[in-house]
Amino acid sequence: MAEDSVTTTGIARHGATRLPSVEVDSFNIELKDEDGFLGDRASKGAFREILDTLRKPLKKNGDDPLGKKSAEEIAKSELDQALVGDDIHASALVHGAIEEFAQELAHVTGKFLKTKAWADTERIVVGGGFRQSRVGELVIARTDILLKAEDFKVDLMPIRFHPDDAGLIGTLHLAPSWIFEAHDSILAVDIGGTNIRCGVVETRWKKAPDLSKATVWKSELWRHADDEPTREGAVKRLVKMLKDLITAAEAEGLKLAPFIGIACPGVINEDGSIEKGAQNLPGNWESSKFNLPASLVEAIPEIGDHDTAVLMHNDGVAQGLSEVPFMQDVERWGVLTIGTGLGNARFTNRRKDNGKDEKKAKKSKD
Repeated sequence: MAEDSVTTTGIARHGATRLPSVEVDSFNIELKDEDGFLGDRASKGAFREILDTLRKPLKKNGDDPLGKKSAEEIAKSELDQALVGDDIHASALVHGAIEEFAQELAHVTGKFLKTKAWADTERIVVGGGFRQSRVGELVIARTDILLKAEDFKVDLMPIRFHPDDAGLIGTLHLAPSWIFEAHDSILAVDIGGTNIRCGVVETRWKKAPDLSKATVWKSELWRHADDEPTREGAVKRLVKMLKDLITAAEAEGLKLAPFIGIACPGVINEDGSIEKGAQNLPGNWESSKFNLPASLVEAIPEIGDHDTAVLMHNDGVAQGLSEVPFMQDVERWGVLTIGTGLGNARFTNRRKDNGKDEKKAKKSKD
């Protein structure tokens, strides 16, 4: 890819701040204090560190109720079981870690809410893999209580869709609504530091034009962290996954739109390059000579006899966008995703008035 190449989609710009349903007020903010990035204090790894610290004195006496495994090796399901099991010491340990981590998450969330970009946020949804457990749900509920105790007028709640599906479903909200009129599904990609997930998302637009009933029809997961591929190897594998899904969708009789929505870590430039934040991906994805959307258009130039359009946005933004249909009772809302780091995005809904957004309608009245 030439260094000065630019890819355009004919639909919108990559990493756009103005989307069909919302304005993206901010995303991928990296707040710092004297100890480093604040988000690191509310990551999946931070919870595990807290749990291991609480276990240290017990390990010395040889009576750690969680056994010999490190917190990193203990599955979420095991921690959930410890919460409700007969061993009250194991339950107390996990509850203690939940309390300490909720305190950290409340502190970090409070810092976000005090920034200009997050001012007047009314609701925050929490996604990421950590949310998909009873432990995660209790952390979110406890953090909500702590924030209210500090007089923050905000509600914290778990993301509705399964975190594995939310990033894929959210990419629907990158596409203009006319795409849904002649098609019933799209291809979606959710790229993470460990996995790449591809899926066919059914819009179910005729049942619910707000996309609230959208669902992942089929998806494939590749743990690229296990294979440690080159950047080119990763793109090649991604293309194969997408082509396999196109074949499966056509065999099922689905009408795929000529559109691929991509959720990707980092700050996404409008030409599809990645400015920063992609350090956990295989190879150098921040090179000016690399452009994933352009690479996919080159490899899959057409879908169903129509030119392929690709739109890419930040993965935290995409997860948050899955909540658009359920956020119409508030104006300003955000998403936090608890994973390797703390993904974040803040949105303002674009109010509609007879198909036009409110600002245009108001201007015409004046």
